[in-house]
Amino acid sequence: MAYPWTALLSSAFLILVTAPAVLSAFDCNAGDRAALLAVKHALGSPPLLATWLPNTNCCAWDNLYCDTTTGRVYNVYIYDAGVAPGTPVPAALGDLPFLESLSLEDMPGLSGPIPPSFARLSRLYLLWISNTSVSGQVPAFLVGTNLSALTLPNNKLSGAIPPQLARLPYLRYLDLSGNHLSGSIPPGLLHGEYQFLVLSNNRLSGEIPASYGEGDVNTIDLGRNRLSGDPAFLFNRTRPTVKLDLSRNEFGFDLTKAEMPWQMEYLDLSHNRLRGGVPKSLKDLYKLRVLDLSYNTLCGEIPTGRAMAYHAAASYLHNKCLCGTPLPPCRRL
Repeated sequence: MAYPWTALLSSAFLILVTAPAVLSAFDCNAGDRAALLAVKHALGSPPLLATWLPNTNCCAWDNLYCDTTTGRVYNVYIYDAGVAPGTPVPAALGDLPFLESLSLEDMPGLSGPIPPSFARLSRLYLLWISNTSVSGQVPAFLVGTNLSALTLPNNKLSGAIPPQLARLPYLRYLDLSGNHLSGSIPPGLLHGEYQFLVLSNNRLSGEIPASYGEGDVNTIDLGRNRLSGDPAFLFNRTRPTVKLDLSRNEFGFDLTKAEMPWQMEYLDLSHNRLRGGVPKSLKDLYKLRVLDLSYNTLCGEIPTGRAMAYHAAASYLHNKCLCGTPLPPCRRL
């Protein structure tokens, strides 16, 4: 008995075997090429993109990668392109539906908001198995190709972080550091495993959404903003967090009983309004090599023993009344 999808499989297979020249040459998709040329034009045609020429195979251009089977662009990286001041982020980047990684870095001329069109960089497509001998269940399945890494550091981007970015179901690496972004942090921006949220050196305000206290978050770097509230939910012994930087904000909470993630390697809570004492859970963090609790209002005797020996006096300076090794001894009444 023939299945209704057999003809579709046969057609798909015929297309693949009768067009080997196109696939073997890895010629890029015409829509991708048009989008990239629009990006180049929007950036003022910088010399860095000199290879981006019409009527040529965009898979051979610099500063991008194509899938060697489909010819679709999946990675665009543009660093230090020397764009003119006031250049906006090209909205045409949102017209690259197979894009998995996008990097626009170290371009102080790049300014204005992050285009909401980036939320379109998420898609599902139907993949057919080109094998006419398959029988039984329909040999088709959904494959997700979505933006998983968005890095836009060290530009002059302004405005709010588009909440539409939370629609990207595979976005797990987001670096918007070193810009002029303002407003609050939208919830739910990260998904999947090994999540990285790097929003340092901006003008963000408000509280950290509770969603970042869940999931497989490796790195949270929110230093040098205007954030406030109680981030105690980020401290959980079972969390896989390796780096946590909340420095130079306006956070205020009692640090005394915070349960530090046991895999922590980097912890900077300096220049905030933390109160209480140094948590004893730090004693078990043998991987922790950077600790900075300075410039807060902590008080009491610093715990000693085990991993505490790794941390010098600089980790505790400029607090209300911390004492004990490696600071001067506590006064006994």
